[in-house]
Amino acid sequence: MIKDVAVLGAGSWGTALAILLSDKGVNTTLWARSSSHAKEIEKERENLKYLKGFKFPSSLKVTSNLKEAISQKDALLFVVPSHGMRNTAKEVGRLLNGKSLPNVIVSCVKGIENDTLKTMTEVLEEELPRGCASILSVLSGPSFAKEVAQKVPTAVTVASNSQEISQGVQRLFHTDYFRVYSTYDIVGVQLGGAVKNVLAIAAGISDGLGFGTNSRAALITRGLAEMSRLGIKLGANPLTFSGLAGLGDLVLTCTGDLSRNRQVGLKLGQGKSMDDILSSMSMVAEGVKTSKSLYELSKKHDVDMPITANVYKVIYEGLNPRQCVKALLERPLKHELHGVD
Repeated sequence: MIKDVAVLGAGSWGTALAILLSDKGVNTTLWARSSSHAKEIEKERENLKYLKGFKFPSSLKVTSNLKEAISQKDALLFVVPSHGMRNTAKEVGRLLNGKSLPNVIVSCVKGIENDTLKTMTEVLEEELPRGCASILSVLSGPSFAKEVAQKVPTAVTVASNSQEISQGVQRLFHTDYFRVYSTYDIVGVQLGGAVKNVLAIAAGISDGLGFGTNSRAALITRGLAEMSRLGIKLGANPLTFSGLAGLGDLVLTCTGDLSRNRQVGLKLGQGKSMDDILSSMSMVAEGVKTSKSLYELSKKHDVDMPITANVYKVIYEGLNPRQCVKALLERPLKHELHGVD
């Protein structure tokens, strides 16, 4: 049974999960990398920077001391930005080395590492002590942090190679407003969470250019085809992409106004520069960095991902969004269900 949990990462999602668990009566410690941020949260008993308006339960502990945060915990939740996962995992690995391990480690991070093109669990396997590989799991699905904090009914998926681990995570998070399904497809669940962020930028660009719901529906559907093609090539179960971690998260992120990735796309479509957009944001839009990873991954595995490729070119090569649309529409005509499109 999981009684003591460390949530590593005090952004909006980490904060929402920490509040959920603490409300349930789980002994929960929220770790913030910045000591000043941790002190502010502790003083205000609220994360004014990333999740304003939601007071912390009195039992929720806050610290910037990583050793203190992970000491004698049954579960560790990694909820840091994908580009910070390796460094955080490396620090945790040093502290865990030679000591008793937690019962379960959960990655709640949606992204692919830029330099190595590895998933977050692959990064964790490399940086944590060897025994941690068997206790890894992934939590993903359509879940805006603010709505979870508001206790809006939400359903997500946990992926693990172990049924015992999956069931433990299900029990840990389950409430009357937060339901967790399980799967063995660690690869598919992680790819779904990563690809959907890039596709949400594409949907935002479309909306920012003033296109209608026809265009958005086309992007979501053909984006799902890209997600599935890459996933199948990398060994995922194709059914995963019609579930919560695939289609569910894709629809939410491409249509919801709370989506940071969609907001990036909207501003790109309205003609704003990438530098101006990023400088105006206080939170990370994972799709920006992930578009580079997925573009390289698709080339490495020879998977046709035209929407992803064009998002990459808009962000990193300065392609005009209208040229991006023209390039997509002028591609050779294909059969919808056979071969690459």
